[in-house]
Amino acid sequence: MKSVLEINLMEKEKLADIGKALSSPIRLDILYYLAEKPAIISDVAKYFNIPASSAALHIKTLENAGLIFVQPIPGSKGSQKLCGVLVSRVDIDLFHTIISGKNQMLYQENIPIGSYFNYDVYPPCGIVSETSYLGAEDSLSGFFCPDRFKAQLIWLSKGFLEYRFSNNVIKTHTVNKVQFTFEICSEALGYNNNWRSDVSLWINGIEVGIIECPGDYGGRRGRLNPEWWSESSTQYGDLRRIWITDNGCYIDEIKVSDYTIKSLQLDTLNYISFKIGVKPDARYVGGFNLFGEKFGDYSQNIIMEIYNERADHCSEPGEETPPVSN
Repeated sequence: MKSVLEINLMEKEKLADIGKALSSPIRLDILYYLAEKPAIISDVAKYFNIPASSAALHIKTLENAGLIFVQPIPGSKGSQKLCGVLVSRVDIDLFHTIISGKNQMLYQENIPIGSYFNYDVYPPCGIVSETSYLGAEDSLSGFFCPDRFKAQLIWLSKGFLEYRFSNNVIKTHTVNKVQFTFEICSEALGYNNNWRSDVSLWINGIEVGIIECPGDYGGRRGRLNPEWWSESSTQYGDLRRIWITDNGCYIDEIKVSDYTIKSLQLDTLNYISFKIGVKPDARYVGGFNLFGEKFGDYSQNIIMEIYNERADHCSEPGEETPPVSN
């Protein structure tokens, strides 16, 4: 399942990398070629009749931009690199965070996935940093060890993780949108691309919607995964987002409930509680993997953004709508 790469003018380095990657006609041709099926670098060089070193350089540029993945695989003449398209679309909203009329991002808070305030976890479960396991696998010891703040990947079969964000900006500014983004997939033994899970989201203790995770993704390395991480384990997730407005609550462009900024008391409590979990009575109890900025495909933790902007048209429950410009 290919993802959408969303970017704005404030992400200067990422935007420059994408611009560089797409500025070469041959790199565009390579993208089109890889969209048909993944290929190793030597096949790319042969198909386009270019030196292997040139093909490798083009592939590296596309990988740096986050447009493709590169996965080492064994070959008859040693290790080779398999390349494939990572995203289905690039959305560039240049002035996403620049004031224009009523549009303004007022505040952004980035919380590492290990900085949970509360948790309730059931095995199979685990927590790892960029360099090693934190505690024993399927043991709760890692979830309360001091190094948990270094976590870059957390998984559990059922239970929850609760995070708390500041709401000082909401108390002192006119706000009409609060958004959370994070990388997530379901949790199976090893990995299973067709393992479904219903992941509930709570804001200030109220369940506002459910993310349907279609699988525990593997089969190719996550773009950011450290080399020590096993290729037979979970590799990457989908970048998902939930936002709350004056009109309701939305998950990935679809309205899922009528809860608003006011009804969730985002403007009155001393903090914003954001909880991710799998209930034991969910339709699909498939657990979840939550990725940090150094695991998976997306270089980010859990991000909360607070906006004062013009109202977007969003769909009612079950009604799909084109991507919303934030």
